[in-house]
Amino acid sequence: MPRLLILGGTSEASALAAACSGRGDLEVISSLAGRTSAPRSLAGEVRVGGFGGAAGLEQFLKERAIDRVIDASHPFAERIGRHAAAACRAAGVPRLRLLRPPWQPQAGDRWLEVADLAEAAERLPGLGRRAFLTVGHKDLDAFASLQGVWFLIRTIEPPPAGAPLTQAHWLQARGPFTLEAELELLRTHAIEVLVAKASGGEATYAKLEAARRLGLPVVMARRPPPPQGPVVTTVAEALAWLGSA
Repeated sequence: MPRLLILGGTSEASALAAACSGRGDLEVISSLAGRTSAPRSLAGEVRVGGFGGAAGLEQFLKERAIDRVIDASHPFAERIGRHAAAACRAAGVPRLRLLRPPWQPQAGDRWLEVADLAEAAERLPGLGRRAFLTVGHKDLDAFASLQGVWFLIRTIEPPPAGAPLTQAHWLQARGPFTLEAELELLRTHAIEVLVAKASGGEATYAKLEAARRLGLPVVMARRPPPPQGPVVTTVAEALAWLGSA
């Protein structure tokens, strides 16, 4: 039976694992980085933790006789994308990137698109003194040196020991979030500016609609480009690739 490795951690990866596991003609292994302490349940075999770089992933592909790889990791998971591309190339295993489309600005949005979070931190003080920061708990160091900015931080994981931002209030929550709840959150904390990464997807989009409704500026960090190779944007397209690969 052909064996598929899914590099997961996204809702698309979960949907893909469920669809593939239900086929009966494909063995599915989902790999999670282990950055989330309580991940969603997944269909099929699940492994948690890193591979030890591209060489470690190449060894795993060979040891487990993996026939196909679909990288459905987070759009900002740049390192695993590079490692997957290198490992699959070395092992001769076909690889596909399943990458949901980024959010696009709509009429009424006040977006400032920046290259990365370092530029986001640089531009932030000129836009507001009370910021809603939704970039992930491992990406806060870029904002640690800012003075005079108070942060509302929301992450899936609790604040780590020695969190770099002291002028902040931390919320631990997992989407999806409703527009009504996001509007209430922004109003309650008197938020003046939103900082986000162009992750895409529906689960956390309501914060952008809420910012639009309230006329708030949004600092949006662009995605890193994916490695060279085939890319699809939907689970249906990934399933079609499996059928033709």
